[in-house]
Amino acid sequence: MAVTSDTFPETKRPDANQAAGSGYFPTVVIEPSRPWAPVNLGDLWRYRELLYFLTWRDVKVRYKQTMLGAAWAILQPLLTMLIFTLLFGRFAGIPSGGVPYPAFAYGGLLIWTFFSNSVINSGNSLVGNANLITKIYFPRILIPTAAVAAGLVDLALAFVVQIGLMAYYRVPLTPRLAMVPVLVVMATLLALGVGTWLSALNVKYRDIRYAIPFLIQIWMFVSPIIYPLNMLPAKWQWLLAMNPLTGIVHNFRVALLGRGAFDWRLLIISIVITLVFLTYSMFSFRRMERYFADTI
Repeated sequence: MAVTSDTFPETKRPDANQAAGSGYFPTVVIEPSRPWAPVNLGDLWRYRELLYFLTWRDVKVRYKQTMLGAAWAILQPLLTMLIFTLLFGRFAGIPSGGVPYPAFAYGGLLIWTFFSNSVINSGNSLVGNANLITKIYFPRILIPTAAVAAGLVDLALAFVVQIGLMAYYRVPLTPRLAMVPVLVVMATLLALGVGTWLSALNVKYRDIRYAIPFLIQIWMFVSPIIYPLNMLPAKWQWLLAMNPLTGIVHNFRVALLGRGAFDWRLLIISIVITLVFLTYSMFSFRRMERYFADTI
């Protein structure tokens, strides 16, 4: 951010006492230095403590005055897994690659629930913090970032159920588990990119809030959450590969359950698309940031 001071045309800047007596007050204008300026990493580091407090505020507010509290982080993917197991595992007979369908479905829902909730919460985060944005200055990107970071807490809680399912179905632990943190980071970066971009658009176009749930619903069915990747005909798998979640979800299951092989081609495609979109969303956010306080 470039900070400029528009003052009265005195030839000498008065001191504090003179300013108080003469009615001289500088006007500070904070604006991006260029229309497509990159993210100021120095600002983010200086406000790192604010990111911490915003994250924990989001976690506390989410479960405040609820009967079950943080248990909702576990119940959401768990109940969805039970429904999917009944409908798609038993009735539809969708294959699960030799893995019990509950463990297969929960493995996909684990990373999907984190991603979808992070996009929804971060996409609506700026509008939900309008009072904060119009009162003080801080890097606005911290707000959608905190919404995504809060989702990591839910992911950690829900991961406990995955461990229980793996123990119940005697899924062995393998060295592939070392890839789980890498794939979680990729899902986090993708959620941050999508959520940040949508949050900026939501300030200007309020119908974005209604489009986000529809987008998430469609995105789930075009991602291999309830079905394995090889279930699709080979001629259509390239189209599914253009979805950055495909490589993340598929390889996340492989890392967790130890069945099949990592698809490095899919993973590279996911990494490239994620980084490109994240970079675009950061630049786009900075371009629109100057108008937030006026339009929110």
